[in-house]
Amino acid sequence: MSTETNKFFLKLFSLFSVVRGYNLLVLALAIYFASIFIMAHDIPVKDVLFDLNLHLLVLSSLLAIASGYIINNFYDSEKDLINRPAKTLLDNYVSQNTKLGVYFGLNFLSVIVASYVSFKAVLFFSGYIFLLWIYSHKLKRKVGIATLMASMLAVLPFFIVFVYYKNLDLVIFVHALYLFLLVSIRELIKDLENLRGDFVQEYQTLPVVYGMRLTKKIISVLCVSLIVPALVLISLFDIGYMTYYFATSVLFFIFFILKLWQSRTKKHYVLLHNLLKLVIVIGIFSIVLIDLQQVVDRIF
Repeated sequence: MSTETNKFFLKLFSLFSVVRGYNLLVLALAIYFASIFIMAHDIPVKDVLFDLNLHLLVLSSLLAIASGYIINNFYDSEKDLINRPAKTLLDNYVSQNTKLGVYFGLNFLSVIVASYVSFKAVLFFSGYIFLLWIYSHKLKRKVGIATLMASMLAVLPFFIVFVYYKNLDLVIFVHALYLFLLVSIRELIKDLENLRGDFVQEYQTLPVVYGMRLTKKIISVLCVSLIVPALVLISLFDIGYMTYYFATSVLFFIFFILKLWQSRTKKHYVLLHNLLKLVIVIGIFSIVLIDLQQVVDRIF
C-alpha cells in the first residue's frame, strides 16, 4: 500500500475509535433484540425484521450517538490525554476540524433519516442531539447530574422504539429500570477510573467532590437497588431462560460490591468497568432466551 492509502486507513480507524464503533454495534443489537423479543413480542419476527421504519429509527439513533461520542471526545480531549493517553493519540490522528465536520454531518443525517419515519421522530432526535451536546458541553462537569444524564441518554434510544410499538407492558419498564441502574453503576465506576484526569481538569464528579468512599457507598446502594428489578423479573414475569441471567446477575453484584471495596488503583476500576461491559453484552444476547420455542415458531 502507498503512504497515502495507509494514512487514509489510519484516519478511518481513528474515526472509528472516536465514534466507538464497537459500542454502536452492541447498541444496534440491543435495540433489535429488545424490539423482537420484548417490545414487539406478539409480531412475527420477519415482520419486525422487514419493518423499514424500525431500521430507520435504529440508524438515526446510531448516527446521533456517534455524533455524541465525537463531541464528547472534542470537549474531553485534555482529560482523556491524562486518563487514556494511547487511545487519545490514536483519536487525535483526525483533526478537531474534521471531527466537528463529521459531527455536524452525522447530526444532519440523523434528522434526515428520522424525517422518513415521522415528524415526531424528527422532534425526538433533534431533542436527543441537543441533550447529547449539552451533556458534553456543560452537564458532564456537574456533580450528580452527569451520571443521571449519561444514564438517561443511554436508555432514550430504546424509548423511541418503545413509543413506536406502543407497548405499555410493565415488564418493559422493569427491564428499563434494570438497564438504567446498570448504566448508572458503570458511569460511577468510570468516574473512579478517571479520577486523576477529572481532578486535574476540574470536573465536578462524585469522587472529586465527595471522595472515593462516599462514591463507593452510592455504587453499593445502586447495586443493591439493581438486584430488586432483577428479582422482580425472575419472580413476577415469564422471561424463560433469561431467568438464569438475572439470577446470575444477583450473585454477580454481591461479588461486585465486595470487589469494589477492595479496589484501590485504576487497574482495579478498569477491571470492574470491563466486568460491567461483559454483563451488558451477555444481557443483550440473553434476551433471545426469553422464549426460545416462540422464537422458532415466529421464524418458521
